[in-house]
Amino acid sequence: MRRIILMVLRLILRVPYYMAGIWWNGKRKDYDLEKSYAFVKKVTKAANRAGRVKIESHGLENIPKDNGFIFFPNHQGMFDVLVFLESCPVPFAFVIKKEASNVILLKQVIASLRSVVIDREDIRQSLEVINQVSEEVKKGRNFLIFAEGTRSKMGNKLLPFKGGTFKSAVRAKCPIVPCALIDSFKPFDEKSIAPVTVKLIYLPPIYYEEYSSMKTPEIADMVKNRIEDAISQYGG
Repeated sequence: MRRIILMVLRLILRVPYYMAGIWWNGKRKDYDLEKSYAFVKKVTKAANRAGRVKIESHGLENIPKDNGFIFFPNHQGMFDVLVFLESCPVPFAFVIKKEASNVILLKQVIASLRSVVIDREDIRQSLEVINQVSEEVKKGRNFLIFAEGTRSKMGNKLLPFKGGTFKSAVRAKCPIVPCALIDSFKPFDEKSIAPVTVKLIYLPPIYYEEYSSMKTPEIADMVKNRIEDAISQYGG
């Protein structure tokens, strides 16, 4: 919370402009994903700098050249999406739980990037989200899905990955891109406002041919293991 306050205070004169821009990009009739993403990225970079957070990215070359893939990172907290928004060079949307979808500014970002809200307590709605994401990925959109379902609250240690979160990828037959977040819990979950570095490692994509014969729990375990190896390698 302290770092969020720091971000707002240091950007206080620009906050109305940033919020209005994100809102307008999400509402405009001639919606342009590239422009919306570029503006959200601009705001994110400014917020991260104001909050004294440095993003260190590795493996950008592993992001597929063709759109229509899904990032599957570990989940450490509310700052996770901001790491991707600063780092990732290509537009993506994300799947977010209903409980977090009404947070100020985040709500506008969801609309601006055409992201998807999931109600984990509503099985029918969850299935609709799986189908929606798979169809949009087939059409060339990129998504980010947190396979743990909730943040780990254990620093750089992971919770079990849920097999069901990979159903959209299986149905879309798309590349799965495992991503390792390191220290992403520190900016918002710790009370300090000292400078902090968050690492994001994009791992080599897993193509459909590699996982087509696997069940979703097996895919989940494979992705989780690769992310844990990366966290160990990069010092988490």
